[in-house]
Formats: sequence, structure tokens, C-alpha cells
Amino acid sequence: MNYRAVIFDLDGTLLDSLEDLADSMNSVLARQSFPVHAVEKYRYFVGDGIAELVRRVLPANQRDAAMVAENIRWMSAEYEQRWDKKTKPYPGIAELLDALTGAGLNLAVLSNKPDAFTKIMVPALLPGWQFEPILGARPGVPVKPDPQAALEIAAQLALSPTEILYLGDTATDMLTANAAGMLAVGVAWGFRTVEELQQNGAQQIIHKPTELLQLLRK
Repeated sequence: MNYRAVIFDLDGTLLDSLEDLADSMNSVLARQSFPVHAVEKYRYFVGDGIAELVRRVLPANQRDAAMVAENIRWMSAEYEQRWDKKTKPYPGIAELLDALTGAGLNLAVLSNKPDAFTKIMVPALLPGWQFEPILGARPGVPVKPDPQAALEIAAQLALSPTEILYLGDTATDMLTANAAGMLAVGVAWGFRTVEELQQNGAQQIIHKPTELLQLLRK
């Protein structure tokens, strides 16, 4: 094998978390008598961090800095109560992780979800596998698609970026992988379309998790 590690995006790649995210944010909006959004619309609201999520869902005339900051706090508190209600790994993820672990590959997670939530959710919802490191959005570190955090993971693993596969479901993930010099693998089961992945630099597209194993054998 030419690859020694896999970095996974979290939401839309490892975990189907859309309903919990939508329910949490809609609860915050309803509390303020703002319009709520259909769950499917959250496929395009999430992916770029909690601040961007809040800006996207608020009414256009309610997006000043103070309102955004307040809604970030409320969303964080609401999501803390809901993140495990409906969220679960996608079908086939367990089999993929078993195979990668058996092959001796390092597994890591890089998310634009706040770091605290990322570090709670991965071991709670994917307890059978070892991920190291697990990184979410942190103060002072630019969120994806900036490659800084992806390169930080490579350095922690003492690997060249060319030895790492990067799996994700959005344009943000594909841009991150390419900027970091990693193989950008788009997953077709996530929140966004295959067309979006291809237009933003996906070098491979897989339609079910275990298809990744074929790339490792090339």
C-alpha cells in the first residue's frame, strides 16, 4: 500500500448527523420566532463551521455580529442536548474501519464542528476504533478549507501528505485535501452531490465505504 493513514471528515462522511443539527438549529430559530428550515436545506447550511451555519440560517436582516454570536451560544447549548438523538454511522462505515484497522492504517478525524463536540462524538458514536488525532474547529486555527489542521495531523503522524487519504463529502473537504497535498476522496453518500465534489477537486469518488479499500490496493 502507498497510503499509511486516512483522515475522515465527520458529519456527512462518518456520521449521518443532519437531523440532529437541523433540529437543534431550528429549535433556536423557533425560540426567536424566526422562520425554520427543512432538514434537507441543512445539507448546504452545514460544513463550514458553526458561525457560518448560524449566518446562513438567520433572516437576512438579523445577521449582525451580536445576533450571530448570541445564536452561536444558543445553538451550542441546544446541540449539547441533542447531538446523539438521531445521529449514527452510515451503513458500511463499521466494515471499512475494521478493514483499515486490520491493515494497520492510522485513522484521524478533521471536522469544522467545534473541537469539544468532535472529541465527544467520535468515541461515543464510533467506540470500536482508535482515531488519533481527533480535531475540530479550534480558536486560533483556521477552519477548512485552509489546510493548516490537515497538515498538523500529518505532522503528528510523522507522515508525508502524499501518504494520506482524505475522505469528505463537501467542496470544503476536497479543497482542503488538495491544498494539503493529500488524495482527495469524495463520498457520494454524504450531504452534497457528486457533481460538487468533482468540480472542487475530488480525485476519486466512492459510492459506499468499502470501495475505499480498492484504492488502497492500487
